[in-house]
Amino acid sequence: MRIAWIVTGVLAAAASSCCFAQGASQEDPAKLVRETVYNELHDHDRHGYWRYWIEEHGQSGTRIEEQVETADGPVARVLLRNGQRLDPEGEQLERAKLRDLRNSPAEQARRRQAYREDEDRVARILALLPDAFLFQDGGLENGSRHLRYTPNPKYSAHSIPARVFHQLSGDLWIDERMKRMQRLEGHLNDNVDFGLGLLGRVNKGGWFLMERTQVSEAEWKTDRLEMHMSGRALLFKTIARETSEVRGGFETVPPAMSLEQGLQVLEQSVTTRVAAMARGPMAPAALVAEGRRR
Repeated sequence: MRIAWIVTGVLAAAASSCCFAQGASQEDPAKLVRETVYNELHDHDRHGYWRYWIEEHGQSGTRIEEQVETADGPVARVLLRNGQRLDPEGEQLERAKLRDLRNSPAEQARRRQAYREDEDRVARILALLPDAFLFQDGGLENGSRHLRYTPNPKYSAHSIPARVFHQLSGDLWIDERMKRMQRLEGHLNDNVDFGLGLLGRVNKGGWFLMERTQVSEAEWKTDRLEMHMSGRALLFKTIARETSEVRGGFETVPPAMSLEQGLQVLEQSVTTRVAAMARGPMAPAALVAEGRRR
């Protein structure tokens, strides 16, 4: 559920919105963002289900995995590591991971609960943080409304995540016609301390970026995510949130599939992807480029 946690935090920063400077010739930014948040919340309630690939960059290198969304949460399988197909041992580990999930009701229940908690957390953040930022109109850019945001000094955060994200400032782009989030950037200008810095600190200079793309007539998905935060947690352990992801190849799957059904679709999807990659040495690169051209 790492990605869901990160996306929860990012959406909190994006959607916490509502005390804004008004533009004389355009729709009131406060009204625009309220309507956008409303659309995001309702998309959260009735979104479709998709399969897609994820390219992740980390300290250990790059990996590409296939992911399928189900009513019980996403299921995924690694396709490539550092541009190479998995060796026999890696393939065996991936198959064993999915087999264990399929055969463990306890693990399925744990994942289902974690997924639903993540979904509820996203909705709560979108609903409870409407006053965390002040926005200024940055004008229209190719059909997108550009808003610059800073912390609202009148807002009082009541949780650690809210305190961290309330200190962000940055830029938000909204598709003005559909009133959906397109791009969000934010950075920390100051340290965020807990217990006067004795219990923990998130260091200034951290930043994030989220980009979203329209994948159907009414639905949008995140196709790029960057999160770079560091600091100290309890007992002075170093904490770091380093994420760099690109997603693409979005294709619909049957709605509200069970985890077992999702695993079957995942197996079929992996077979298709592997067959495509086997056509030539440039296939993995083309797989990534496909999504970046969207």
